[in-house]
Amino acid sequence: MDHLKDKVAVVFAASGEIAGAVARSFAQHGAKVYVTAKNLDAVNALAREIVAGGGLAEAGKVDALNETAIDQYLQKVVAENGKLDMVFNGIGSYYQDAGSGTPTTVATFEQFLHPLQKICGSQFLTSRIAARYMIQTGSQGTILLLTASMARTKTPNMAGFAAACAAIEGLTRVMAAEFGQYNIKSMCISSGALMETRKISGMIHDFAQRAGISEEQMALNYTRFNILPAGPTLKQLGETAAFLASENGVAFNSHIIDLDCGKLNLL
Repeated sequence: MDHLKDKVAVVFAASGEIAGAVARSFAQHGAKVYVTAKNLDAVNALAREIVAGGGLAEAGKVDALNETAIDQYLQKVVAENGKLDMVFNGIGSYYQDAGSGTPTTVATFEQFLHPLQKICGSQFLTSRIAARYMIQTGSQGTILLLTASMARTKTPNMAGFAAACAAIEGLTRVMAAEFGQYNIKSMCISSGALMETRKISGMIHDFAQRAGISEEQMALNYTRFNILPAGPTLKQLGETAAFLASENGVAFNSHIIDLDCGKLNLL
């Protein structure tokens, strides 16, 4: 379980369920994990949980859309450790802000741009700044981005979110091509619907009410194209991230890793 022993990781937006799962897996595999978010209380609680379980963790308040705050925090991490091995950004967007579920002819330009600016924009900022410090310190690190299978499915009423997801995949490939000469890997985990999360549960509840159907019927829209009976879990996503950042995942670079148990409607 020490695949990441002596590694230094920074997890952004760690107040969220996905980034929290990644932080736990990193720590369980031996990494020292810096968990950050705008909500300091939430990441303090996460850090205490990790430490109580025998891991190494420290919490910090960082807005993953603030370039100066990101830079200053990563500078601190490098000053304390002399290196930066892994970065993961789990930032998301509430579907109401992104206009998800709204027809493209009705969604506003602001709703369309919101996920591009927030989700893709944050991934751009944290990745590029992390790469600078990895290059400066010769860390030969791993940059892990997060997207959703919406990037390559044919789903109506999701223009802004789908565009942001596809943009993150493109950004991943560009960075892999640029940073590979420094032995820095860039990869992206593309997750299917994580049914256990509050965000998916909330979407199912709201969309079911709009459609006048039961939540069980609405949930089938998230799972009916699954090849396997079960969908992905938070634990599996965290363990996948830990594997990709370890020596066992050294052959992976520039890849978009579909964590969805197989989708019939995925390109």
